[in-house]
Amino acid sequence: MKLITAIIKPFKMDDVREALSEIGVAGVTATEVKGFGRQKGHTELYRGAEYIVDFLPKIKLEIAVNEDTVQQAVEVIVKSANTGKIGDGKIFVSSLEQVIRIRTGETGIDAI
Repeated sequence: MKLITAIIKPFKMDDVREALSEIGVAGVTATEVKGFGRQKGHTELYRGAEYIVDFLPKIKLEIAVNEDTVQQAVEVIVKSANTGKIGDGKIFVSSLEQVIRIRTGETGIDAI
């Protein structure tokens, strides 16, 4: 089992969710986060004063999948979250040792 963590632009959330649903991914956890990468934020003008926005709003998606689904899920996220501009985000894939469904007590792949 693997845990896919994707950091994407907020307006791409629906596109990514729909694309993951189409390949059979059953569950996604989304969290509103802030961060910066190479773009290091940007400057904005508010009431005539210029200020720097260091942390940009992003969406963090966490998706637990079976190992044979990882590559397809990553490809779908890359395709649906891509705008071609800086700040599109990152995807991290890590091993998932154990999953337990609280309601039924199922473990492993059955719990996903």
